[in-house]
Amino acid sequence: MNYLIKNGYVLSPGSNLKGKYDIVIEDDRIKLIEEEIVIHSEKDYDDIIDASGLYIFPGFVDAHCHLRTPGYEYKEDIETGTRAAAKGGFTSIACMPNTDPVADNSTVIEYIINRSREDGCVNVFPIGAITKGLLGKELSEIGELKFAGAVGISDDGNPVEDPGIMMKAMQYASMFDISVISHCEERSLSDGCMNEGLTSTMTGLKGIPCACEEIMVARELVLSQYLNLPVHIAHVSSALSVQLIREAKKRGVRVTCETCPHYFALTEEALEDFDTNAKVNPPLKTEADRIAIIEGLRDGTIDMIVTDHAPHHKDEKNVEFQLAANGIDGFETAVALTIDILFHQNHVPLYRIAELMSKNPSVLLSINKGVIEVGNTADLTIVDTKAEKVIDVSLFESKSKNSPFNGKKLKGTVLYTIVGGKMIVRNGILV
Repeated sequence: MNYLIKNGYVLSPGSNLKGKYDIVIEDDRIKLIEEEIVIHSEKDYDDIIDASGLYIFPGFVDAHCHLRTPGYEYKEDIETGTRAAAKGGFTSIACMPNTDPVADNSTVIEYIINRSREDGCVNVFPIGAITKGLLGKELSEIGELKFAGAVGISDDGNPVEDPGIMMKAMQYASMFDISVISHCEERSLSDGCMNEGLTSTMTGLKGIPCACEEIMVARELVLSQYLNLPVHIAHVSSALSVQLIREAKKRGVRVTCETCPHYFALTEEALEDFDTNAKVNPPLKTEADRIAIIEGLRDGTIDMIVTDHAPHHKDEKNVEFQLAANGIDGFETAVALTIDILFHQNHVPLYRIAELMSKNPSVLLSINKGVIEVGNTADLTIVDTKAEKVIDVSLFESKSKNSPFNGKKLKGTVLYTIVGGKMIVRNGILV
């Protein structure tokens, strides 16, 4: 297919591109980027998109999500998950290894890749397990995972409690140039179901102290500094975690980190009415923590925004709060929340958002994505930052509908998602 995109404002930090440009896509590649491309005949193109007033981002990259395949397809599968990702503006996603069987070997990694090619509509990159069975006892064959196609290793959902095991993981990972992604949770402090504070006291629910996350963040920073090796901290949610990482970066520690939209959109007050759709791990925290997350995103302490898309069957959420599964359905709300809260409300520049959601996740995963450049694969997301939308979970492409944002009006809408030169979303609708 041949596409011409006219009059869009391009934001591509990876290629230092910022301004109004026309783009020609031929087959799966970007063929031309010019300030103005004259149309001699509309027949030269299969489609011409007028992007006047719209912003063209490198296709958004989600470095942390759950597709539930294999083993938990009743929650989500590759077809529904990738459709949800595309509708949300993501052209590439990296799925976590807490599947059944666990993605701790080449067979499971290759299975996910092959199924994604058959059933998926966006690029899927699997993340392998740090330890066999996610048990924290014995390292997975990290080289085998890398050569099979894994783009990172993580025991996400389970912390690697033994610092010796984590140290070895970082050392082995450096040999294969693969990222180590740490789920920071001190299990001896995590026997609760929400943040420990005023709301937990009011509701009578057992709380989890912020130190549960912060202790493990501090440990990973010490290990990274000691080894002079990189580590990536998953889903940062507390003000002290942000401060610790900021100070470590100033010392030259090779740390990167991420956060999720729900940590800058919500606080623990969302749980006052026992809404299990807002139950996540790490738990939502205070307004001070929320503001610290936004500032960390603004000043470069936090490197990227991920969804941590964690779909669950309704029966796993429609139970007593203490028994409900942790997780939010994140693909189809992430961009709108980011544009509305970061750009409109807190004046974080769109160019910075392109770094957070396109360039930096691609660098972490060492994938050739997140850049608009002639010759590159045509992965693009076109956004109307002024268009308002009301979140309606009944319209989600995901099998899961567990979102605390249902009914919320947000300013910022994905209009087009183009993956490998193929139009997946047009005018906000899957094609």
